[in-house]
Amino acid sequence: MSTYSADSAAKISSALGSVGHGSVVSEVAERLLAYFTSGDIAIGTRLPAERQLAASLGVGRSAVREALAALEIMGIVIVRPGSGTYLRGGISELLPRTLSWGMMLGAPRTRELVELRSGLEVQAAQLAAERIDDAALERMREHLQAMADSLGDLAAFVDADAAFHREIAEGSGNQVLQELLQSIRSLLRIWVDRALTDEGHAEAALKEHRAIFAALEARDPSAVTATMQSHMETASGRLLTGFEAAQ
Repeated sequence: MSTYSADSAAKISSALGSVGHGSVVSEVAERLLAYFTSGDIAIGTRLPAERQLAASLGVGRSAVREALAALEIMGIVIVRPGSGTYLRGGISELLPRTLSWGMMLGAPRTRELVELRSGLEVQAAQLAAERIDDAALERMREHLQAMADSLGDLAAFVDADAAFHREIAEGSGNQVLQELLQSIRSLLRIWVDRALTDEGHAEAALKEHRAIFAALEARDPSAVTATMQSHMETASGRLLTGFEAAQ
């Protein structure tokens, strides 16, 4: 992991400059993201402290903290307690555009992202049916067990659910597809977290995941397509129901 010297910290702070008025958190996040993707800072670099970034940008520390939290959710930075905040690798081409959509998505774009995610999840599953290895299948089996064990703990269930889908994306062998899905999941995370509202929803989702797993284990592309399409229809319906109820 790279670290920064006093000189490099000053360079980062100087390059960022101060932000204007408006949505401060969004502007801070946009400024940070633009710099992180400029090529002037190496992956793995530890960032200056919050107070230094806040002073450089001319904003409060809370704005910097919230912006970094948003970037961490998107997988752009990683916060290591007691160590600092680091720039992560694997940033997809989609990410430089995400914050220009706004930190909170409007209804039309949320629905479009849900639609896009459904298609990409099906495509990832189709590729995984041909490429996934036994080790990945074993990890998926463990995620299914974690889901079964956490039917009464919906937060833990959602985490295991997300891990199951990440395994499929990785099993597709397509890095761009994997990163696109991760970006979209990050943007939709707040609604995904709210989509499962009771144990009955979780039980239905578990049944759908087991069907997907059985098709993948059999290396049956047709069955994989059918089971993932069915799952995405119901999962998207739950997600959009939660989203529309909050509008």
